[in-house]
Amino acid sequence: MSRELRDALGCFATGVAIVTTRFQGKDIGMTCSSFNSVSLEPAMALWNIQKTSNCREAFHQSAGYTVSVLAADQGDVAMSFTRGPQSERFAGLEVERAPSGRMLIPGCVAWFDCDLHQVIEAGDHDILLSNIRDFSWNIGSGLIFERSRFGSVQLSAVA
Repeated sequence: MSRELRDALGCFATGVAIVTTRFQGKDIGMTCSSFNSVSLEPAMALWNIQKTSNCREAFHQSAGYTVSVLAADQGDVAMSFTRGPQSERFAGLEVERAPSGRMLIPGCVAWFDCDLHQVIEAGDHDILLSNIRDFSWNIGSGLIFERSRFGSVQLSAVA
């Protein structure tokens, strides 16, 4: 059932982001497609991390994280943060930092600097609930992920 469930869930298109934190003096980052808003007042968001992730300790132990929502042309960046050592994931990127000092991904369409509020265990993942302390956004289309493929949405005016 697990593979079939994953295939069915893959029909729901999501945005793609890189989540970064600063842990023991190093930048840690990974690709994420589970970022979601929770509340506007107070400003809160969440994302999920697998319990088997080698980044789990860093995100649990640090005070927070940034979420960089990737632009439609950043599929290569998304893939580079899915594997390999952390130093390779950040290689070649300009260093941009949120006011907290956490890393931002250059060229992203939006970013959120978040303070960790609570970790909630949920099956084979943990939900990281946060307070949004700062954010910014730019004009442009975001990268989406659907059925194990990257894409983008053609935006049109809504009446």
